[in-house]
Amino acid sequence: MNQDRGSSPSGSAPNTRREDAIGRGIAWTATWSCRWILIAIGAWILGTLVAWTWPILLPVAIALVLSTVLAPLAGLLRDRARLPRALAAGVSLIAAAAVLVLVGFLVVPSVADQVGEIATDASAGIDRLQTWAQESNYLSSEQVDALLQSAEEKLQESATEIASGMLAGLTTATNVALNLVLALILCFLFIKDGDRFIPWLRGVGGQTVGAHLAEVATRSWNTLGGFIRTQAVVSAIDAFFIWLGLVIIGVPLAVPLAIITFFAGFVPIVGAFAAGGLAVLVALVSNGVSGALWTLLVIAAVQQVEGNLLSPLLQSKSMNLHAAVVLLSVTLGGSVFGIPGAFLAVPVVAVLAVVLRYLNEQVALVAGEVAPQSADGEAGATADT
Repeated sequence: MNQDRGSSPSGSAPNTRREDAIGRGIAWTATWSCRWILIAIGAWILGTLVAWTWPILLPVAIALVLSTVLAPLAGLLRDRARLPRALAAGVSLIAAAAVLVLVGFLVVPSVADQVGEIATDASAGIDRLQTWAQESNYLSSEQVDALLQSAEEKLQESATEIASGMLAGLTTATNVALNLVLALILCFLFIKDGDRFIPWLRGVGGQTVGAHLAEVATRSWNTLGGFIRTQAVVSAIDAFFIWLGLVIIGVPLAVPLAIITFFAGFVPIVGAFAAGGLAVLVALVSNGVSGALWTLLVIAAVQQVEGNLLSPLLQSKSMNLHAAVVLLSVTLGGSVFGIPGAFLAVPVVAVLAVVLRYLNEQVALVAGEVAPQSADGEAGATADT
């Protein structure tokens, strides 16, 4: 009852004029609007620079992905076999190349011979779906044509584009070869001298900034490596069980479909739908409706096991990204940078999530929401993973 009438529950000064309060609100809104506009302009400039430097960034990104997979092997060779840095990096890279070449000699010829057959069976499967829909009287012929004709044309166009891309001219082949060679050279250098980067970064940045940069770089490296290795394991398990299911059902082309499933697993959500759709269409042509339904059941079961069991068990908690974020990142990366962009979208978003989480930790520390010991403990635990 003794409270001053001029006081404000929000903590503003008493007896403030109305126009002054409105003016401060407008000034606050204008200030933050300008800041967000500047952030948006900075993001646009960064995106433009990425687009301009994409021919250079692509081999660097591929080299980083390969390095996260091969660096543990090189470290093991250095620690256990006492090999020099350069020799350990070279042996790791040569071993990986030998495995890829061996797989290529065993698998690629049969897959290359059957890619055209897969596209043909998929197109025939769309035709059979169209015929079934017309005969079932659930949809009119015009509606079926409107819905499926565009899908069939898109499939045929995609098959044509893939075939023409594989048989493109000397310029495209040269660019691919140069990017691959550059990526391998960078991968060798990253594996050989990668463990020296964090101390160098800490020294260049200074005691305060360098410590933050080193912590973020360590977390990003651990997150990227864990994601790539775990995704490879998950994709291999998916491909094996889908291959096994296709063999049991009697669907032809089981091996190339399993290989497509493995590589499609590196493009989350979209890749699983695309590979599963191809398998169902091939089963529809070769095994009829019952075979297609069984194939769909197998794929759905494998995907459910992956989404609800494998990924939660194998992926680190720090790698959890909402499905909407994953889908939007894959869509954006694929639309802007094509297949390499779709492949690299989730690792890039995962690294960005690590940076945002670290910034959130520092903000919470400055705001007094967490104790410094808690923040340091989380940082150390993350760096040791």
